[in-house]
Amino acid sequence: MEMIQIVGLGLMATVLILVIREQKPMFAFLLAAFTGLFIFLFMIGKIEAVITVLEGLADRSGIPTIYLKTILKIIGIAYIAEFGAQIVRDAGQESIASKIEFAGKVLILVMAVPIISVIVETVLGLLPAGG
Repeated sequence: MEMIQIVGLGLMATVLILVIREQKPMFAFLLAAFTGLFIFLFMIGKIEAVITVLEGLADRSGIPTIYLKTILKIIGIAYIAEFGAQIVRDAGQESIASKIEFAGKVLILVMAVPIISVIVETVLGLLPAGG
């Protein structure tokens, strides 16, 4: 049912944007941005439920919570960067949107370095000593 509401909101906003764009392009952009923001905020509750389930699974499995938190931050960076880039693209600023995506990728790489280091150390620990 929620997906129908989201699609309905998107369709209504799209029709309004198409009507308004000719006369007031700034209002059309603002309507698109606020519609996207509203949908994003609507999904926050769902995201929170998924995070709660994942934290419970991590606690039961004995995985250190720092790894789960890092992975969730990486996912959050990806979603926020994509959302921001799409809004900027809607405003016709492709080059800035590309820079936002680039910054998101760099931040994801920075956040992933500790996890990659642990994986490499674990693999090296499993290999027999040289000789």
